[in-house]
Amino acid sequence: MLCKLALGNVRRAGRDYLVYLLTLTLAVTVFYAFNTISIQVDLVDIANDGLATSLGGIISGLTVFLALVMGFLMVYANNFIMKRRKKEFGLYQVLGMSRGQVARVMALETFIVSAAALVLGIVLGLALSWLMTFFTASLFKTQIADFHFFFSISALFITVVCLLAIFAVTLVFNLRVVARARVIDLMSAGRQNEAIRTRNPWVAAAVFLVGLAAIVVAYVRLLNDGLPYDGSPEGMQKFLITTVTVVIGTILFFFGLSGFLLKALQAARGLYWRGLNMVTMRQLAAKVNTVSFSMAIIAMLLFLAITSVTAGMSLADVMNTSVERGTPVDYTTVVVYYSGSTVDELNADPTVTGGEGGVVFAEAEEPVDVMEMSRRQTVNAGTDDAQPFDLASIAGGAIQVDLYESTPRGADMPVVNLLDLCEEVDEELPQGIDETGVSGLGLTVMRESNYNEYLRFRGMDPIVLGEDGYTILSDMGESVNRIYDKVLGEGVELTIGGRVLYPVQDRVNEDASTFVNAMFGMNSGTIVLPDSLVDQLDLPPYQSYLMLNYADGVNPDDADAYIGEYREYGDITDTAGNLVGAWGVEATRTSTYESVDSMNGLISYLAIYIGFVLVVACAAILTIQQLSGVSDASKNYRILAELGTSDREISHSVLVQQTIFFVFPVVVGVAHSIVALSIIIDLVEVFGGLTIGGTVGFTTLIFLIAYGGYFCVTYLMSKGIVRDAIRTRHAQ
Repeated sequence: MLCKLALGNVRRAGRDYLVYLLTLTLAVTVFYAFNTISIQVDLVDIANDGLATSLGGIISGLTVFLALVMGFLMVYANNFIMKRRKKEFGLYQVLGMSRGQVARVMALETFIVSAAALVLGIVLGLALSWLMTFFTASLFKTQIADFHFFFSISALFITVVCLLAIFAVTLVFNLRVVARARVIDLMSAGRQNEAIRTRNPWVAAAVFLVGLAAIVVAYVRLLNDGLPYDGSPEGMQKFLITTVTVVIGTILFFFGLSGFLLKALQAARGLYWRGLNMVTMRQLAAKVNTVSFSMAIIAMLLFLAITSVTAGMSLADVMNTSVERGTPVDYTTVVVYYSGSTVDELNADPTVTGGEGGVVFAEAEEPVDVMEMSRRQTVNAGTDDAQPFDLASIAGGAIQVDLYESTPRGADMPVVNLLDLCEEVDEELPQGIDETGVSGLGLTVMRESNYNEYLRFRGMDPIVLGEDGYTILSDMGESVNRIYDKVLGEGVELTIGGRVLYPVQDRVNEDASTFVNAMFGMNSGTIVLPDSLVDQLDLPPYQSYLMLNYADGVNPDDADAYIGEYREYGDITDTAGNLVGAWGVEATRTSTYESVDSMNGLISYLAIYIGFVLVVACAAILTIQQLSGVSDASKNYRILAELGTSDREISHSVLVQQTIFFVFPVVVGVAHSIVALSIIIDLVEVFGGLTIGGTVGFTTLIFLIAYGGYFCVTYLMSKGIVRDAIRTRHAQ
């Protein structure tokens, strides 16, 4: 009996349950589809064996968190249904049903809708997961060798568990409403509207202007101060003040928005008195009590969604572009030499040196032979299979690149640094460069002869500096290379070691500036000088890179496996036996691409996943607010109809109100995102050119599908509520 009643109620109140069903279906769809990531990665045959597991684990954990968010969103959505049906539930009790029976009916209704959402969501999730397989292949730049339709039991299990959690949370809150509500309150629910207090329009307009001013101040502060890249207390404090300012400003902006619009429209009397504009604006102003704070929060959430999707996808694109240039050889390793200050600190620490008669640290007089030093490493140390690490056995061609510090021994200042070059060409330091220390350390120095060896190794033409030439190398992004290009292009003269030098190139050759395998540019600035000048300056070694290609006939997988075996790293010493450096990061071309694949997959999927769920959450909240508001105002619309107002004018009034409530949070969120992205773009451009054009279309598509879809559903359901109210008038 109760099951039949619950099923009939769902069919009859299907329109009321539409928002709940739509939101829950979308949640199930994305939960299932994104939890099939591990299967998608396997289908596209990505070489990184651990990628599927790591991505699947992260997505699963994030799904649980998003399920909790969606659970409370469903409670919010269900409040609309409860508000519409309180009188019905009260009538059940008047007719003799106990509260327990009413609670069971509610539980059955919630279960039926949840089950329908599960079925629809899994069907849509299956289709989405199959489509996402092609997106995954495109993301990882591979092809699908053997595509086949698949169904994931583990993804279904996670989805069902999350749906049960959402169902349980919703049911608990529903039962709580029934348990606490008295019959008289339920029966009179339709006559109990929210207490509305209309604020003075002048006060509201003033609040709006204060909020707008606070937002502008926050924008200016962010553009001037940037992000706290270095994590310093001063930077974090400024950023916190800016964040608080924009949040408060956003709240005040929406708190006074309706009053401001009311005053602005009243000033245009011809527009104010046209049609139902007066009614529309006063209804907007009357709702300021309940929606100002939530609209501000929605605007901030949309800002996070837009920024995360746009920046995340763009950053992934940067890594895809940079890795092509950033992996010039099969294998690279680096030796980092100790500076004078580091040597003094290490020698003064007996726990490091071992006390009297222990090891001695020293500055390197000349670069060491990295290939020779690598033979001091031991593969499978401490086992019966221990043997020296023999890079020569897999090497086809190799080159050692030696870079020197730009501060001569005994001097305090570098011979050239980025700050000086910026002043020469009247450019500002890029965002984040000060915090990296690049501007103060100076450009590293490279010998002309060594650079020409490198160029020949790369199959490029050598350069000729003569006695008074120089050029600059960098594989960083546009923000840094723009300065170097301007220095070279304008023929800036540099005086180094008493010589006046002139550039021999008009722009940076980025392809001939990479010395180490990496997903981002690592050469922030190197100046190539004549050998005689480097000898004259007496510069200490800074880093030595070994770049190596595998020999013909050597299987790259076998060579990568050999390099990846456990090793014990030997000491790097000079001819006197003093420790002069340490091993830095080594990377194969394969490992670099795998790292990029992992980062791309993680960033892209998390950005899309989080962004989509946030957009759905915001749209659902706005939908419920608007439907609740239309339901409360249904009697007013009935009165307007009785006074002769046409259905078209009433529908237009509803449309205008809902457009303002949906559009303004997006406008504010987009404005916040534009300012934030401008700072993020400046930062990422240090490592590689970041363009958001390619992702704007994708972000817009998400909004059209999710946000725009909810707007259409809201308007259509609102028209239905208004139409029912007007029909009630005709029936009477």
